[in-house]
Amino acid sequence: MKYVVYGAGAVGGVIGGHLHLAGLPVTLVARGAHLAAIRADGLVLDAGDGRHTIDAPATDTAAEVAWTDDTVVILAVKSHQAAVALADLRAHAPVDTRVVCATNGIATETATLRLFPRTYAVCVMLPSSHLEPGVVVAGCHPTPAILDIGRIPGGTDETTAAVAADLAAASIASVERDDIMAWKRRKLLMNLGNGVDASFAQGDAADELAERAQAEGEQVLTAAGLTFVSAEEDRSRRGDILVRRPDLERRGGSTWQSLARGTGDSEIDYLAGEVVLQGRLHGVPTPVNEAVVAATRSLTQSGGAPRSLDAASVLASL
Repeated sequence: MKYVVYGAGAVGGVIGGHLHLAGLPVTLVARGAHLAAIRADGLVLDAGDGRHTIDAPATDTAAEVAWTDDTVVILAVKSHQAAVALADLRAHAPVDTRVVCATNGIATETATLRLFPRTYAVCVMLPSSHLEPGVVVAGCHPTPAILDIGRIPGGTDETTAAVAADLAAASIASVERDDIMAWKRRKLLMNLGNGVDASFAQGDAADELAERAQAEGEQVLTAAGLTFVSAEEDRSRRGDILVRRPDLERRGGSTWQSLARGTGDSEIDYLAGEVVLQGRLHGVPTPVNEAVVAATRSLTQSGGAPRSLDAASVLASL
């Protein structure tokens, strides 16, 4: 397979970097200062075995990709950026291109399937960071990620087998899943803590707010008839595969990184906001996740410092 990693940030950069190191053809799609740094000096992959320079073709548009029958797109942008990426792919990629959604949330797959019949999903378990142009940091070693894969709307096929094999060759754990969206919905529930982690000062109140957001999320997904694997199944899959690098400071997740970089946006509408949406569709109140969305939106738009809000005041208002 040849790979186009669309969104070479924290997740996409680590995936693309490891595929490149495994000898697989990779094209990176990035933007702005990050793209400029990659073009000038290559993508720096900071991994547990050292810093690697990934000298792969880089572009900001699918128009410059040399499309072939064996090209697979790994869509690794943040969920709120997917519409722009998909519009670019629709304009320039063959309609039978295989697109693998390595995104958080559960909305990107449907949007992709609307445009590309060969749509796949990955459940992303990949601690990483991207805070400096041209540099991505893998948070775990020797296995940097667990990326289980399945076809949308369900099942597996020769593509899931081939991609899983390529990921394994790149030291990434991957198995095929008939029910990949059930795994992604569990990941969504886990990601309901992202907005809390990004916006609120750490402590007991923030922990309680995150727990209440997840409990509310489980209630909403159940009411919506959307299946998800249990927390125990998720813990069993992770096991001791992902070992955190002792040389790295534990910082924050993807939403925290958006606030720390001052991007002015985040994917909160596709994390806690997905629970809010499903609640509205199915008549289930979602006051906890609505509060997390509102707080994170406000902090993001104002350019406020990460973890600067008081979770206790939110809890008192619920």
